[in-house]
Amino acid sequence: MTFKADFLGAPPAIRAERAHALLENLLSNGEDQTVSIKSNPEGQLVMIGKRMAFAVTAGDADPLLGQTPVSVAQEAASQLSQVVSETRESRNMHSILLACLYALAATACYLLLLWIISKVRVWLGALLMRRAAHQVRKLRIGNTQILDIQYLLPVLGRLLIVLHWLLMVLLTYEWLSFAFRQFPYTRPWGESLNGYLMGILAEVFGSIVSAIPGLGIALVIFLLARLGSKLTGQILERMAHADQPISWLTRETMPTTRRLFSIAIWLFAVAMAYPYLPGSQSEAFKGLSVLLGIMVSLGSSSLVGQGAAGLILTYTRTLRPGEYVRIGEHEGTVVAMGMFTTRIRTGLGEELCLPNSMITGTVTKNYSRTVKGAGYIIDTTVTIGYDTPWRQVEAMLLEAAKLTPGILETPPPFVFQTALSDFYPEYRLVAQAIPAQPRPRAEILTMLHANIQDVFNRYDVQIMSPHYMADTAAAKVVKPENWYLTPASPDQSAADT
Repeated sequence: MTFKADFLGAPPAIRAERAHALLENLLSNGEDQTVSIKSNPEGQLVMIGKRMAFAVTAGDADPLLGQTPVSVAQEAASQLSQVVSETRESRNMHSILLACLYALAATACYLLLLWIISKVRVWLGALLMRRAAHQVRKLRIGNTQILDIQYLLPVLGRLLIVLHWLLMVLLTYEWLSFAFRQFPYTRPWGESLNGYLMGILAEVFGSIVSAIPGLGIALVIFLLARLGSKLTGQILERMAHADQPISWLTRETMPTTRRLFSIAIWLFAVAMAYPYLPGSQSEAFKGLSVLLGIMVSLGSSSLVGQGAAGLILTYTRTLRPGEYVRIGEHEGTVVAMGMFTTRIRTGLGEELCLPNSMITGTVTKNYSRTVKGAGYIIDTTVTIGYDTPWRQVEAMLLEAAKLTPGILETPPPFVFQTALSDFYPEYRLVAQAIPAQPRPRAEILTMLHANIQDVFNRYDVQIMSPHYMADTAAAKVVKPENWYLTPASPDQSAADT
């Protein structure tokens, strides 16, 4: 009770001293200690038995706080009743002994529960280990086991230990709170411990309940985004397979277009659901979002360029899977086109992964785009001296192409004279290849070069240009009878494979 005004000529400090001394006297004797309130023209009198403990005047109430002399007196009487009750209890040996018995019983229950928890942890740990080991062996993709039991079991053991200690801490906390509440002198400690725990639980539960509406709205947004993504994908797929598809939406560009629309829908959904996520308005969440944004912006500059190059390749249809291309110094069949890289498979047992930015920055030669049907263009160049008739050279090149398996007769191969240099013309053989049994372009080119050498040797035409010093007296050719000198054999002939 706080006194704020004078009463019968006594200032508040004197009133407090008198009330304190009177309460000490009233609580020490064995008289009636019933607390009551009695109205008086001077104010509200707080009584202990038949004697006045103190008076509450109009000046002791603060109207700004909504207080009245009656409400102040009632609150003071309530607290005084508790003081009287606990004082009587602290001086009653029977109450003290009963509190000790309750505390001992609580201690026994506490120790028993600790023993039970320890036994249950051991039993539950063994059971979980057996069940986990049995279930982990079933988690396989093909013949590969997804999880390693040697790493999973220690993690489960540590989780059980953490749960065991958490339960022990909670039991200890509740035991201390209960034991302190049994004795008047330690009861404030027990009440504060219990109140603190209840406050934390109430705050956690309140936070969970308050977050449920926002989570519900975010869930609805994500469900609508999923539905919109699936519906958009189906519409795009129908448009791509229509009789007259849109120029930018074909069967080749449809997967990328569908992925872009899906990404756009989900980004929009995340932006709409962000304010409803728990903790999204906190400073820590905002700071983490800014940090992640800076990290992504600093580390994704090259990725953005690669992605833009991938979109350019996709929508300009520069390359298609299955086509045979030459990109810079690399050539092979396009295996897959991704957002950031393109994979090509050479005929030499290699698979190259080329960055899309490199492809857009260099000249790409496509051997499959202009052919009729499936297949690709195969070409090679030879230089023969002016002393050999060009008609003979063209006929020999066409004959070599005819002997090469995999080179089509229709459309027929062509020979072009691409240059008339100082010492020789330059002949370029161009043909379309689509082997009956699929072979790499490098293998067909090897067989074609072998057949060109054989045909030129058969007709005594030497291939010595462009780099030689002077013509020799005899032509530099290999006679057919010398084609299979030791250790060569007819089975090793590239043209016969």
